[in-house]
Amino acid sequence: MDFLLECIGFPPDHDLPRMVELARRSGERAPWRGPDGEHFRLPLGAGLELRADRDTESAPWSVYPYFHHEQRTRLAVQTVERLPDSRYDLLVSGWANPPVSGDPTASREAFCLTAVLTDARRFPRELVRGHVLAVSLAGFAIDVESVGDDPRELERDAEVRRFSDGGWIRPLGGEDDPGGCIELALRVEHTRRLFNPLTGAEVSVLGLTTPERPLVVFTSPWQLEQCALERPLPGKIVRGVFLLTGRIAGGLPSATDRLGATFG
Repeated sequence: MDFLLECIGFPPDHDLPRMVELARRSGERAPWRGPDGEHFRLPLGAGLELRADRDTESAPWSVYPYFHHEQRTRLAVQTVERLPDSRYDLLVSGWANPPVSGDPTASREAFCLTAVLTDARRFPRELVRGHVLAVSLAGFAIDVESVGDDPRELERDAEVRRFSDGGWIRPLGGEDDPGGCIELALRVEHTRRLFNPLTGAEVSVLGLTTPERPLVVFTSPWQLEQCALERPLPGKIVRGVFLLTGRIAGGLPSATDRLGATFG
């Protein structure tokens, strides 16, 4: 999914081998990756990161975007799946913003999410179903279908769990769907401009309205231009598919005793 790098300001014709070389030369170890193989993070400023990974010296490099921020989402974990082709990642699904007590399915403010967590080494061998974690997540656009003002975009799908303003999120779980992907139709609550120092390109951080706090996502300006879509400004409705990635920000005991030492 190299095209996801467009979401943080790398053009479609970016030089992937050069980016790997740059991450290895100027980057640092990515937190909670490894110890085997090579795992690098290259901070770009304001939470943006370029990450380069491979599990062994003979494996190909993967390069992808990452966004580190302090916003936390409470997630009552329902399933945990270790990924065979990326052993330092976890695919988790569960209920975001669950009530402090009671059934999350009965809460209008709770909704289902699925995401890839990049610090699998922090996870215990077993986790009780419904255990609430604090996770820090960001979404990167796989495909933006529409951006506009028409509220009917929120109503096009009848069988979705809607928020009080009509917006919705649903995890994708088909055999052909990449893990950690969600489909959504949400209003833009706020935007923030950042810049990629390697390319000089502007990067838009979007806060999409969900219960409790906005969901942070990024879109590709090249895809928006190619599809003749509007710029996602506050008040606009964004509909599309996003990959959610992030880290565990709380809710687990220290892994130091289990692993013997922290990593990264």
